[in-house]
Amino acid sequence: MTNPVPADAEVTPQDFRLGMRGLVGNCSIITVGEGERASGLVVTSAISLSVEPPLLLVCVNRKASPHPLLVEFGCFGVSSLGAAHQPVAERFSGVAGVRGAARYEGAEWETAVTGARLLKGAPSAFDCSLEEVIDRATHSIVIGRVRAMRTTEGAGALVYWNGAYQALGA
Repeated sequence: MTNPVPADAEVTPQDFRLGMRGLVGNCSIITVGEGERASGLVVTSAISLSVEPPLLLVCVNRKASPHPLLVEFGCFGVSSLGAAHQPVAERFSGVAGVRGAARYEGAEWETAVTGARLLKGAPSAFDCSLEEVIDRATHSIVIGRVRAMRTTEGAGALVYWNGAYQALGA
């Protein structure tokens, strides 16, 4: 069943959300801060911006609790999520009210070069220093320079599609 929006109508936030559910998004977590001031969130917007120099781009809602920590700490981790990482995704998305440092519980982490935490067993994990933040509408485009990285073969992938997590491979 299609739900067309008339050509002369304005696209509402509800229409846009519905349309975006049709896109498959790779799930990654952004980790930032330390100790009790650690936080993070799930994003489907982590992408490569440049190979030389190595830059990543993520989009973060400015109302998200980790947002101010990005500028304050000046570094962050980006860990793609594997097929077995749905519980990590749920904690970092705030399911059941999990917030702040509690989001890190139940998973194994390693501290990277900048001090950011990376998820052990992540298909790809990137340690980034903050290069630039560009505010647009409700979100910030966050650009990070990759300072270190690691990969895990055979971890599969966790994607978000049609309002639900889907595991690919293993």
